[in-house]
Amino acid sequence: MFDTLSNKLEAALDKVKGRGRLDEKTVDATLKEIRLALLEADVNFKVVKQMVERLREQLVGEDVAKALNPSQTVIKAVEAELTRALGGESVALDLKGPAPSVIVLAGLQGSGKTTAAGKLAAQLKSKGRNPMLVACDLQRPAAVQQLKVNAEKVGVHVYAPATSGDPVPVARESIAKARETGCDTVIVDTAGRLHVDEELLAQAAAIKEVVGEHGGVVRTMFVIDAMIGQEAVNVAKAFADQVGFDGVILSKLDGDARGGAALSVREVTGAPIMYASVGEGMDDFEAFHPDRMSGRILGMGDVMSLIEKAEATYTEDEAAKAEQALMSGQFTLEDFLEQLQMLKRMGSLSGLLGMMPGLGKQLKDVDLDERQFASVEAIIRSMTPEERHDPKGVLNGRRRKRIAAGSGTTVTEVNRLVKQFAEVQKVMKSAAKMAGQQGHKPKGAKGRKAQAAAMRQLQQQMGGPGGLPGGGGGGGGLGGFAGLQPAPKKKRG
Repeated sequence: MFDTLSNKLEAALDKVKGRGRLDEKTVDATLKEIRLALLEADVNFKVVKQMVERLREQLVGEDVAKALNPSQTVIKAVEAELTRALGGESVALDLKGPAPSVIVLAGLQGSGKTTAAGKLAAQLKSKGRNPMLVACDLQRPAAVQQLKVNAEKVGVHVYAPATSGDPVPVARESIAKARETGCDTVIVDTAGRLHVDEELLAQAAAIKEVVGEHGGVVRTMFVIDAMIGQEAVNVAKAFADQVGFDGVILSKLDGDARGGAALSVREVTGAPIMYASVGEGMDDFEAFHPDRMSGRILGMGDVMSLIEKAEATYTEDEAAKAEQALMSGQFTLEDFLEQLQMLKRMGSLSGLLGMMPGLGKQLKDVDLDERQFASVEAIIRSMTPEERHDPKGVLNGRRRKRIAAGSGTTVTEVNRLVKQFAEVQKVMKSAAKMAGQQGHKPKGAKGRKAQAAAMRQLQQQMGGPGGLPGGGGGGGGLGGFAGLQPAPKKKRG
């Protein structure tokens, strides 16, 4: 996500590196590059103008001119401005009040409302709520069936009494149905259009009005396709003016999103971006944190989100066992296999690695073929416990042939895994040594910050992206994982 914006901004900021001082000429040249980067990312031109003006105010001054590290000064200012444009602080969805609370999803056709409804229901369910999906998109033929399928996937109630007609009575009746089934949250999926029109806006406003008759909390969430670009401002403004909404859900951030919608909508409407859809699965849905997203855009990673994703995926026992294996310095292929299984549960590998500080640039030239992990699992499962514990020490030629035959791979692939795993063990020993120096870390929010700091330290200790085992020009894969090979370079015609 945000690939275009990230690439352009990184290129602009790279030009500042190595300069001794920031003069006005350098600031002008850098701001010109940043302006072009934002415009090419489909950020609204008025928003771009405001952002560049604010950056100029920060970067042109006596204090900045005397700065010892111009690149850090500029990067810090750009990160702060991106965070500000994205909303500053994260805003949680407030559903406090008498049950049932109602969430009305509005937006254009194709924006991803029906999918977002299922994902939002899954997240609220994981937080202890009991949601019910309501089918009020009675204009798109497959919308009702799609909502039923999503409800079944995430294990929540669904109210879909009609497939055509007026959706307003359905919305009104859903409140009584929620009380009857014991649901404390109603998520209403409304119809969309290919473009903003009066009928669409009037219907959304009518649904919002009838679900509020019960006196409970009603929140309207505007779902917008992150790939919509410049048009995002017009669409969002029309909804904000005539229907009103409390927050924004950005969908399809896993696609070829340029990032313009995120930066434009928040700046123009003032409504906070609360959630982002980052994948195809029902659990690929996360709370939106402006500061973390600006870090991702600038290639700084998002260690906090990575840690939170791990905490949500691992059980306490699994987490304790994983920590003991990683920090003991005695990391085996048995531990590696278990880590691989848990890693797959956390989501796509490209998304997870993108959260690691400094990996953005390296991932551009890496072909992430996650299917090759099946070969890695097969190789490890074809080993005996002794071989998994000390592959380098006990694996002779005969054993390697047996493992290759049993896993349906080649001896070369077995050799590559053993070699890469030896590199991973070195990193784990370094991590264990560093953890021993730091001592016990606090739990909770402070603990997560400490873990994040430790991971950044480890990244630096490993020499940044270029120093990762097997990475860079070695062609041996990234971070010791087989299947992450540098993409072949295209031949010039």
